[in-house]
Amino acid sequence: MAEYGYFLSCEEHGPAALVEQARMAEQAGFTSLWISDRFHPWNDAQGQSPFVWSVIGALSEATSLPIETAVTCPIMRLHPAVTAQAAATAAVQTQGRFRLGVGTGEALNEHVLGDPWPRAAVRLEMLEEAVQVMRQLFAGDEVSHHGKHYTVENARLYTLPDEPVPIDVSGFGPAATELAGRVGDGFLTMEPDAEAVERFRRSGGGSKPAMGGLKVCWSSDREDALRTAHRLWATEQLPGELPQILPTPRHFEQAAELITPDRVAESVLCGDDVEAHLAAITAYTKAGFDTVCVHQIGHGPRGFFDFYRTKVLPQLPQ
Repeated sequence: MAEYGYFLSCEEHGPAALVEQARMAEQAGFTSLWISDRFHPWNDAQGQSPFVWSVIGALSEATSLPIETAVTCPIMRLHPAVTAQAAATAAVQTQGRFRLGVGTGEALNEHVLGDPWPRAAVRLEMLEEAVQVMRQLFAGDEVSHHGKHYTVENARLYTLPDEPVPIDVSGFGPAATELAGRVGDGFLTMEPDAEAVERFRRSGGGSKPAMGGLKVCWSSDREDALRTAHRLWATEQLPGELPQILPTPRHFEQAAELITPDRVAESVLCGDDVEAHLAAITAYTKAGFDTVCVHQIGHGPRGFFDFYRTKVLPQLPQ
């Protein structure tokens, strides 16, 4: 049976609010947590971007749920050796309930140190090498690595969980999905794409977990929910490679002026129709996903958690 998690949005909420939402998610019956890893939000309206590793430390004391970054980019802003140390510490703090979700990132977050933004194929190559470095460090040995993209000298992690941290790879196209199958312990994506799940499994993923993220905007007033979703997340409807190459929230805001509320309504479930929420989640399970993580867009999520606790989660296969 599939599992149902909650997606904590570092773009929209500060540390204290994220911790409180994690508590509410556990009380509502969600069984895991995703948390975004950002340097910037997508736009100023979202308004937040706390350092995810500090928040995970607080979450480890506030909830017993498994936690996963969705996703960390270990190729530029954070060196893979530093990412490995952070992930290993998070796994110790959560008593092994941490998974590291990784991807090739966006210029929005990763160019902030002034490095050139590589093309997609190079970023995938960097990610594969980064995963190799992190796995060596998770084994607890002293690592010296001289690769095409990364150098590590005499590095050893002393604070390690009992088992190596699982590394799940995000995929939004064939090449990334095949990389997830080849080097990942699992696969993450944001669409109920059965073809992507099958590609992941054919590429080496086998029976490893496939996990999907779903954005909704619950409200008893559907039109208000749609306005909220459009204000905060119109950027997600930008086509092609734009989300990977635009460098600042201001540029995303400019591009999002082209996205109409009707376009958002086609892609984001808004309102409090129970059957619509059940159908949106079931689309992922029918596509072969093992876990569905739901992100409530907007502030004041208590009504969302009450809605899912009483009307949605009890009707889903557990």
